[in-house]
Amino acid sequence: MRILFLSTYFRPDVASTGVIMTKLAEEFVAKGHEVTIVTSVPHYDPNQAWPEYSKKLVHTERRDGMQIYRVRVCAADDRSSVAKRILAYGSFALLSAFRGATLPKHDVILVPSPPLSNGVIGDFLSRLRGTPFIYNVQDVWPDVAVRAGVLKNGRAIKRLKEMESYVYRRAAKISVISEGFRRNLLAKGVPDGKISVIPNFIDTEFVTPLPKQNYFSRKHALENKFVVLFAGNMGFSQGLEIALNAAKLLEGNEEIKFLMVGNGAARNAAVNYCESAKLNNVEFLPFQAHEDVPAMYGAADVCLIPLKRGFTMESVPCKLFTIMAAGKPAIAAVDHHSDTWELIQVARCGICVEPENPRALADTINRYYFDASARNESGRNARHYVERHFRPSSIAQGYLEMMEAAVALPSASAEPSRLVRQEIPESAASKESGRVLGLRGPSSPGVASGGRSSAAANAAGRS
Repeated sequence: MRILFLSTYFRPDVASTGVIMTKLAEEFVAKGHEVTIVTSVPHYDPNQAWPEYSKKLVHTERRDGMQIYRVRVCAADDRSSVAKRILAYGSFALLSAFRGATLPKHDVILVPSPPLSNGVIGDFLSRLRGTPFIYNVQDVWPDVAVRAGVLKNGRAIKRLKEMESYVYRRAAKISVISEGFRRNLLAKGVPDGKISVIPNFIDTEFVTPLPKQNYFSRKHALENKFVVLFAGNMGFSQGLEIALNAAKLLEGNEEIKFLMVGNGAARNAAVNYCESAKLNNVEFLPFQAHEDVPAMYGAADVCLIPLKRGFTMESVPCKLFTIMAAGKPAIAAVDHHSDTWELIQVARCGICVEPENPRALADTINRYYFDASARNESGRNARHYVERHFRPSSIAQGYLEMMEAAVALPSASAEPSRLVRQEIPESAASKESGRVLGLRGPSSPGVASGGRSSAAANAAGRS
């Protein structure tokens, strides 16, 4: 197949969506497909376009068997500013639509989101070329922005919800990364047969368990510290203040060091809090180069996934897969029976605590600090489970099967009728809540479509 990606981020950008889409595209190329990428110039970190990409509106390159077109964006130098984010998304939408419209026809278009505007551009290109587009939901917008309190304007929320419904109607197929997302879309009236549950994955050949004594730990003087690592986007949904409050509770133990790696809208507030509280056991680092990620995780003893209440009921953070591949225990502040909670319990790869409870978080860190055998067991379980269920090749196959189904549809246009909100029967909701992400699918491990269970799930012996 000839596959067109329309993705805001792509490597060398370090945004999780960009890393995922890059590896997925590489898997497609390895399987013999022709892949074209329309993306932005690298700008995710440090919130501005890289200098070497600043002179042209569109950069063209050939890399790893893919044709890549990178368009300029008005990068948001302050991610806490909604207006600047809209400008960044709008500039990408405009230039990516122009670049995409001039390309030859492809068989299928894959559009990861957020932002929602990518779905609108995907539909534009779909109509223009008569090509089906698949909408890949990495986060449900505008729900997450409303829940985080970032988006409060009622009129703006209404318009974004209308855009969301439009994109769901127009997409030939929709892939979601968790059962929680699937339930969310079903409640909004999206037909079950249009949705495929395809979890994210991790490159287990790149991220591997490494010794603590490595060049990263030596560079940052971590060899003799018990390192509690948080790595990733520091957004409003992250419970960073809870992690820092836990650090405050543990500051009497000089061996415990909190390492906060990343950037985002909530980073400055977190840094200011540490300065005002005079926390000496917390260190902030920027996003690290892609090639340094395995060593960074190798230097850690435990890894944090601190989220605010209500933010994990529908998804699994990408960082969990990286933690598991690195063979490290995960300490997750997540909602009980959320998808993340379920996955950690089944994989036996860490401990879940109540969100927004710094004492529980601190006690769990102490538990792993004093019990090396528990750390080692959780780490081994994590690596074993991720190798079995979240390998890129099997996940990529699930996408390809969905693409083939989209191409086989009578028309590239999805049903034009308005979505009808539907209630999920109690029995079905209860049944879904017991399923673990990544164990259902029509034929590929980790893939689910239309609510059917897979032989992989039965063989795993978990439901």
